[in-house]
Amino acid sequence: MIRLVLFIAAALVLASAGTEAAKLDLATVNQAQFAAGEPKGFSPALLKAQILLDRARFSPGLIDGRVSENFTKAVRAFQAANGFPSDGKLTLETWDKLMATSGSPVLVTYELSRKDVRGPFTKRIPARLERMARLPRLGYHNAMEKLAERFHVSEQLLRRLNPGTRFKKVGTKLLVPDVGRGDPPTAVAGVEVDKGARLVRVLDPSGKWLAVFPASIGSDEKPAPNGEAEIKRVVHNPTYHYDPDFAFKGVKSKRPFTIAAGPNNPVGSIWIDLSIESYGIHGTPEPGKIGTTFSHGCIRLTNWDAEDLASMVQKNTKVSFKDEMANADDERPQ
Repeated sequence: MIRLVLFIAAALVLASAGTEAAKLDLATVNQAQFAAGEPKGFSPALLKAQILLDRARFSPGLIDGRVSENFTKAVRAFQAANGFPSDGKLTLETWDKLMATSGSPVLVTYELSRKDVRGPFTKRIPARLERMARLPRLGYHNAMEKLAERFHVSEQLLRRLNPGTRFKKVGTKLLVPDVGRGDPPTAVAGVEVDKGARLVRVLDPSGKWLAVFPASIGSDEKPAPNGEAEIKRVVHNPTYHYDPDFAFKGVKSKRPFTIAAGPNNPVGSIWIDLSIESYGIHGTPEPGKIGTTFSHGCIRLTNWDAEDLASMVQKNTKVSFKDEMANADDERPQ
């Protein structure tokens, strides 16, 4: 009996410790320190690193506090840009350099405004493109989705940071990442689309990387183009025009149709039109799939990365397509 009581007590202590470990607050994340070894699940230190990578424009895509392919690519790019061995692993050397990029807290308190909780929202969006065309707008489903995209996080992480919050009341205080990237760079010489690595890089005249974004690029059905192109224009809040000549799998319409604008439009909140007909760089309604799925030939980024890219480029900015992924040793900008 005594052994059973001791066993139960020990189990309760362990359960309590696990619960405490699962809690997230400003101090837990803002004061997180480097720990050797790759965590197998969620980590406050990884969350801190992702937010700082995002700020530095080495985008990890959707911020979720977990190791992912996009996080590894962001770390690798940051390492290469800073002259470190670029294996994509978060070493102490990489951590220290990343911490030096910004002294501001990575998590901050944010108060919900009327604009945050006000629609118009689009609660139900059909999966088929032809049915989407019947809607007057492809807005966010709700305020939570709107806020998650604003702060570059998954909805699951936003809930975990703010347990029990309904995200509906003006004045509600939330914990959110500070993902302010600062003013966009002005000395942009061109954009490089690496089809093998599934990355978009923004270059200065010397070839230095000003920004690196994960991307979904082309497919067997409609491969991404080759060679060189130029940016023709940037369209904010675009509509989406379907041409039957595209012959996308699952689309049965033999007539062209247009899908209304909105962040859940198939091309998201931004369309960067290229000089190659019917191709562009654009946003997406599904940020969690960027870099892990293919696109209908175009270059797809998260809405926030597409908007950031749009702020850096202008008409006639050069866009070059690379066919093969560079080796880690060859990847470093000169």
